Amino acid sequence: NEVEEILVKMWEKILGVKEIGIRDNFFDLGGHSLKATMLVSIIHKEFEVEIPLIEIFKSPTIEEISRLIEVSEKSIYDEIKPVEKKEYYKMSAAQKRMYIINQMDKDSTTYNMPGILKLKGKLDRARIENTFKKLINRHESLRTLFTTVEDDLVQVVKEVSEMEFKVEYKEINKEEVQDIVKAFIRPFTLNKAPLLRAGLLRVEEDEHILVTDMHHIISDGISMEIVIEEFTKFYEGKELEPLKIQYKDYAECQNQLFKSGKIEEQEKYWMERFKGEIPVLNMQTDYQRPTVQSHKGASKNFVINKELTNKLNKTAKETGSTLYMVLLSAVNILFGKYTGQEDIVIGSPIAGRNHNDLTNIVGMFVNTLAMRNYPKSDKGFREFLKEVKENSLRAYDNQDIQFEELVENMPIKRDISRNPLFDIMFVLQNTGTSEKKLNLEGLKISAFDLENEVAKFDITIAAIEIDGELLLNINYATNLYKESTIERLTNHFTNILGEISKDV
Repeated sequence: NEVEEILVKMWEKILGVKEIGIRDNFFDLGGHSLKATMLVSIIHKEFEVEIPLIEIFKSPTIEEISRLIEVSEKSIYDEIKPVEKKEYYKMSAAQKRMYIINQMDKDSTTYNMPGILKLKGKLDRARIENTFKKLINRHESLRTLFTTVEDDLVQVVKEVSEMEFKVEYKEINKEEVQDIVKAFIRPFTLNKAPLLRAGLLRVEEDEHILVTDMHHIISDGISMEIVIEEFTKFYEGKELEPLKIQYKDYAECQNQLFKSGKIEEQEKYWMERFKGEIPVLNMQTDYQRPTVQSHKGASKNFVINKELTNKLNKTAKETGSTLYMVLLSAVNILFGKYTGQEDIVIGSPIAGRNHNDLTNIVGMFVNTLAMRNYPKSDKGFREFLKEVKENSLRAYDNQDIQFEELVENMPIKRDISRNPLFDIMFVLQNTGTSEKKLNLEGLKISAFDLENEVAKFDITIAAIEIDGELLLNINYATNLYKESTIERLTNHFTNILGEISKDV
């Protein structure tokens, strides 16, 4: 029917798949929680009905969603509208969080977002610089600074004519590359725009290193993908449709939402979720925890082979969950085994773009969800996975409350030696890798490996699925853990993944 035809087009766009049938499963075609959130928003805009995210998991076919649309009550889709031009605008909740963290340690590079690529072939320097300028003109976030006005945290968007931007250029020897790239990643001053810098290092006539660095206050993972995609188009000389809104419009809209009281229901959900004693992970460390968190870190990579990755995806499919939920369950089990605790909080980022108007906007949208689950030893895995799935979906539905605001409203004692609420972060990356996305005429592009010497949390487990394999990275605080301990932890995690993927 007509509704199904429109839904097919939506799915093709979101999933990048053709030949979709009305009984195909959204998650079997590559859908995940972020794409399901995008689908909910687009359905709201197109049909003026709000379908709860949990219903996409319960009814994951076009045929079923079409029926849901037909029986749902009308709900007007609120567009984000451009605000009037002002001297300054309110910061979003996520920007406030970044700003306050920065004020506590202005010399830190913990929240820098560097991107480093090797370029082989004939390179046009002027064209590279001109492309960056076009991006800065297009995205107000890339020419925004942050300050206070009468104790209010505000952002100021600079005019294009006020912006000075140069790609730093240096001719270097191969032996110097690591040291010079490390030196490029340096602190930003938040009251000076742009909070973006770029450098071009000439190693040989046909070999360069392109280094970019942005502060997290103006960017996030999806923003990096947008920048890379648009950089390619501008470099090729293509023009892009003007943006209807900018990040400041979203920030002002969010501030109005908080004032309206619509957010109170979400706050109630989280207060209920964290009522009673909030657990602190009692993880045995190799070294005594320092009195002040230092953020010195290192990383270890390992691979989950295609056979096991396929089994994990099969488990997700059979249980009507996602790979993220399966892996989050495994992370809970891992730290449950290490600590003997059966009440665990794991941090997990969420894209925060649950409005269709935000698809192509560069800015800081990402929020952190504190996922509290109960890996009790008397539960079977699938029973526990069902709980994790339900808790995850409820958390997604209540994602507008910013993590810092949540922490401020909770009766927890702040401890400067660790993060509030959780010490472990789990991330499943759904975005592509930058060297695959960036495609510049006449240049062969590859990743440049720079050691990650920063750890925002005690341990962060990050996973990404590429070519049928799971690539995992464990980032850890070096003043808490030895490399040998993390090596052992990776082996234990792999064993757990093997066990949970067996038929249960």
